[in-house]
Amino acid sequence: MSEPRVITKYPNRRLYDNVESRYVALTDVRRLVLEKIPFVVREKKTGADITRAVLLQVISEQEERSEPVMSEDFLAQVIRSYGGTMQGFIGQYLEQSLRLFLQQQQQMNQRMRSMVGYDPSTLTQANLAQDNFQRWKETQDELLKGFLEAGKP
Repeated sequence: MSEPRVITKYPNRRLYDNVESRYVALTDVRRLVLEKIPFVVREKKTGADITRAVLLQVISEQEERSEPVMSEDFLAQVIRSYGGTMQGFIGQYLEQSLRLFLQQQQQMNQRMRSMVGYDPSTLTQANLAQDNFQRWKETQDELLKGFLEAGKP
């Protein structure tokens, strides 16, 4: 496996793609993510890995430009989760939930394509979201029950 592409962030806040030998914008970083090209963003002065911070900027830009994915309530709940005893668990839970959702969506699209004359884009996203929400709720209930039982003397 090859090394990830290195993007350097200069003190003037500009990003420089060392592979393409040019300055890039957050839209270019988004393209790398969509194309599943591994990369790391390093601060020029310290060499620190600031990839997460740049990815958060990409998300913030997307949330401002298009239909938001995350509601204000969701964002507030994420902020409240920092510093709590379940902080690490919440991050893992959200990551696994999104991965499950995307896998189910991909499987459903594949099944629908295999059906003659059926366009998966006609499915109601509300039904899919409701089904996934119910599965996530059941998983969350089971996990919390396990944590509560593990904490009993």
